[in-house]
Amino acid sequence: MSVREDVHIVGVGIHPFGRNEHVDGYTMAEQACRDALADAGLAWHDIGYAVGGSNEAGKPDTLVDRLGLTGVPFVNVRNGCATGGAALVTAAGALRAGEAGTALVVGFDKHERGAFSRPAASYGLGDWYATTGMMLTTQYFALKTRRYLHEHGIPEEALATVAARALRNGARNPMAWRRKELPEQEIMDGAPVNPPLTRYMFCSPAAGAVALVLATGERAHDLCERPVRLAALSLRTRRFGSFEVFSPWLAPEPDHSPSIDAAAAAFDRAGVRPSEVDVAQVQDTDSGSEIIHLAETGLCKAGEQETLLRGGATEVGGRLPVNTDGGCLANGEPIGASGLRQVHEVVRQLQSRALGAQVPGSPRVGFTHVYGAPGVSACTVLAV
Repeated sequence: MSVREDVHIVGVGIHPFGRNEHVDGYTMAEQACRDALADAGLAWHDIGYAVGGSNEAGKPDTLVDRLGLTGVPFVNVRNGCATGGAALVTAAGALRAGEAGTALVVGFDKHERGAFSRPAASYGLGDWYATTGMMLTTQYFALKTRRYLHEHGIPEEALATVAARALRNGARNPMAWRRKELPEQEIMDGAPVNPPLTRYMFCSPAAGAVALVLATGERAHDLCERPVRLAALSLRTRRFGSFEVFSPWLAPEPDHSPSIDAAAAAFDRAGVRPSEVDVAQVQDTDSGSEIIHLAETGLCKAGEQETLLRGGATEVGGRLPVNTDGGCLANGEPIGASGLRQVHEVVRQLQSRALGAQVPGSPRVGFTHVYGAPGVSACTVLAV
C-alpha cells in the first residue's frame, strides 16, 4: 500500500459512557467531535469527509448544524452493533479513493432503560417470533454460551472471571459507566437473567459518543507525533446456517460465525498473525460472548479460554490484554459508539496515553472486533 493509500488515526475524542440522563445524543457527539479535532490540531473546516453512525439518538449529519455548515460530504451509517466499524470502513475507503485528505468518524447513541427492543418485521421475521419471546437478545446469548461451554468443557466460573476483570478495568477508566469492582463469587451469585448468565455478566443499553479523525499517510505525521495506522479493516455478514441473533432456526452442522471471516480477513490484509497482537478489544455483550469471540477471532483456540483467564493472560499486564477499558460490560453499549470506543481505547494504548490502565511495554499492534445483529462483524488491525 502506498503512502497515499495509508490511513492513520491522528485524533480521538470521547464523551463519558453511562446513562447521561440530562445530555442528548447530539451534545455528546458534538463534544466527542470537538475533542477529536483538538487532539488532531484541526478545525472542522479542515475536514474533507465525514461519516456518522447512530441507531436511535438522531441523524448524524445533523451535527453540521453545530459543527459548521462547510458543505462537507457526510455519510450516515446504521449497522447494528457494527455501526462504528462500518462507519470507520466507509471513511477509510473514501480517503484511500482520494475523496479527501482528512476525515472525521463519529458514533453516538442514547438508549432507554431495559433490554434492547426490536420489531420482528425489521429483521424479516413474523410477529410470531416476537410473541414467543425470542426477540429478547439475552436468551440468544445465553443459549449460545451454554452450548459453547458444554462443547469445549469450560466451567461457568469462567464467565465470572471475565466480568470481574472487565469491572476492574472499568474502575480505572474515567470514561466508563460501571466503575465498581466485584468479586467473582458475587458475580456468580447475582440475580440470574438467562442462565448461565447473571446480571453482572451482561452489558446494558447506555449512552455515549466517540469521534476519530483520520488522515492519509501524506498528512498524518504532520498532524500527530505518533499516528496509529489502520493496517486493515474488514466487515463480513453471516453465512448460510450460522447461528446468529434472531436466527429462527439452527443448521445441524457446525455454524461459521461472521466474526471468523472478518477477523481472518483483517489479519491477512494487515500481514499480522493473531499471536502478534499486543492489546485487543472484542465484543463482550455478555461474558460468554467474550469467551466465544476470543476463539472466533483467532486470538486463542476454542477451549483454551479458561487457561488464559485463570493464568492472567488477558489482564492489562498479561500476554494478551483484552478489553482494557472495561469493554461493554463496564461501559454499557450505546450501539452507534461501541465499535469506535474500542478503536479509541486501542489508539490510546498504542500511543501510551491510555485514560485508564496502560498496557506496559510499549504495545505496537492492536485489534478490535465487534459483532451485531442479525449476524455482522467488523474488525480492525491497528499498528504504530
